[in-house]
Amino acid sequence: MGNQVVGLGLVAVSLIIFTYYTAWVILLPFIDSEHVIHKYFLPRAYAVAIPLAAGLLLLLFVGLFITYMMLKSERVTKKAQ
Repeated sequence: MGNQVVGLGLVAVSLIIFTYYTAWVILLPFIDSEHVIHKYFLPRAYAVAIPLAAGLLLLLFVGLFITYMMLKSERVTKKAQ
């Protein structure tokens, strides 16, 4: 039961982020810049910078994980010999 709640929470957060980002990038450019809805969104430059930073961090952590696993495997192999 606990895993289902966590999964539902992750899906809900992902859906909210996707909806916000889609509105920010696709819909907001077509709305007048003086409209009140613009105060709920960051400047457009962040629409590229935030996903770029997130992607770089993801690549960094994946690389660190792969490096850690390779070094750990190497230690186990040396012990077995």
